[in-house]
Amino acid sequence: MRDISGSPSRCFPGGTELAVSLQGSAGFRCLIAWHFGTNSAAVNSARPLRILIIDSNDDRAAVVEAGLAGYGDAQILRMGLLTDLARKIEEIQPDVIFVDVDSPDRDTLENMRSVSALMPRPIVMFVEESEESLAEEALRAGVSAYIVDGLSAKRVKPILDVAILRFKVFQKMREELDKAKSDLAGRKVVERAKGLLMEQRKLSEEEAYKLLRNTAMKEGKSILDIADSLISISRLLKG
Repeated sequence: MRDISGSPSRCFPGGTELAVSLQGSAGFRCLIAWHFGTNSAAVNSARPLRILIIDSNDDRAAVVEAGLAGYGDAQILRMGLLTDLARKIEEIQPDVIFVDVDSPDRDTLENMRSVSALMPRPIVMFVEESEESLAEEALRAGVSAYIVDGLSAKRVKPILDVAILRFKVFQKMREELDKAKSDLAGRKVVERAKGLLMEQRKLSEEEAYKLLRNTAMKEGKSILDIADSLISISRLLKG
């Protein structure tokens, strides 16, 4: 067990523990279960699941730990509350986040948003009570599953499994959307470069594209790189 705060803590069976006693708002308690390693949210069967529990309540943390028994030799670590959460998550490199909170507040959701922006991961949030607006905001902050008044050991693993699957689906959609945006931006650059060649060299659109393509082949670069360089040089010459 490694304790980074000097506060009392206990180690769950089959795992190690990292304990931190920190103060925060709204009685926040959070469990983070992440596979240690890459940025992928997929659980790597070749390595044990690394679980970080952020919870000041030993009994509640034990309920979640019991629900994760189906993950075999998972490593379990312990923290207190949310202070400097994003930096700690970056150091630990986990996979899935469980959050247990009495009633979520804006600071809690902002912490989730920061973690999602830094390292997108499945997030499961258990709350005792909630407003409809907070549920929607939680989803916008990157929470994959938002469960009101439903924490029990038998629900932890199936909810986590669904959250991971849902996260993977949305992550793939996000990657496809990002690629589509990138491709569109690239086409606009190439179109602009063709326009410059057509204007300055009096070429047809087909001739301008062939010139870009041939130049790219000769220099061992992509057409987009050549187009981007052409636009940069044009800006430089125009002052």
